[in-house]
Amino acid sequence: MALSPLPDELLAGSFTPAIAASSGVSRKRQRQPDVVIPSRGIRVPLNGNAAVPANLRAYTALDKTSALTYQSGARIWALGIPPGLEEDWRIHIARGRSDGKPRRRNVVGHRLSFQPGEVVMHDGVRVTSPARTWLDLASLLTVDELIAAGDSVVVAHGPDFPRPKNPLATIDDLRRMIAAHPGMRGMKTARLAIDEIRIGADSPQETRMRLSLARTSLGEPLLNHVIRNSWGQPAVWPDAAYPDHRIVLQYDGSHHSDPRQIRLDEMRRVTTERLGWTEIRVFKEDLEGDKPFVLEKVRAATRRRTNHRAERHSGANG
Repeated sequence: MALSPLPDELLAGSFTPAIAASSGVSRKRQRQPDVVIPSRGIRVPLNGNAAVPANLRAYTALDKTSALTYQSGARIWALGIPPGLEEDWRIHIARGRSDGKPRRRNVVGHRLSFQPGEVVMHDGVRVTSPARTWLDLASLLTVDELIAAGDSVVVAHGPDFPRPKNPLATIDDLRRMIAAHPGMRGMKTARLAIDEIRIGADSPQETRMRLSLARTSLGEPLLNHVIRNSWGQPAVWPDAAYPDHRIVLQYDGSHHSDPRQIRLDEMRRVTTERLGWTEIRVFKEDLEGDKPFVLEKVRAATRRRTNHRAERHSGANG
């Protein structure tokens, strides 16, 4: 006998037995094979197409004193965190210091002190704010990993970009968060990281590329630089740039192997060079090791640009 379909509102994410009952779904129907019960009082529809926040909604709906935090908060806000944390699919939930730790299957409970505004509602779930989530991660990450997470909090792109983007929080917001919790675990890491967070990096790999270059004599590349055509219109949006040398860097992740993306990348390169700039494509392997190969790529491009300018100057004087 075919199962009766779940109401649309229950396919939109996780739900509690009480919510299901209010939609006219019996407890027996809630225990059928198309509904997963990952923890007591939590139901997740197998046929749903919900995003991460919706699938975690029931965890905070069951307990009005709790909030998603740490890795779970980072996942809600789509922060750039290392693979080890990204692959931890346990649910991290915090209550206040005066309450007991949440205890249930597949849940890691925490007791934390929150100040006003540090727990917010987002897509139907209670979660630590982006700035507070970043600070909590400081106890789990290295300095460079926390810089990458911070870059993903503050990343923004202006109206000249194809897809303008507003930040989840500002660098000043992160500084205020540090000042508000001087005794928290991870504070040394947070204080070391904050001065190297920049606006404009869209991924941890782009942050890693920037840091590798910034800590050498090459100096720090510029983010959010726009290359314009002869009419002053935006034409190329590099991941990083050295405007003085007219060199741009484009980090190519795994999606750049897609045939359509390959064509777009080639069009981008041609446009970049037609406007008088040199494009350097950077791959994952170029960022590995103590002396990542991206350094040699930039040095070689800088030498070529310098030699070319010298030849032109010599020819003009001749």
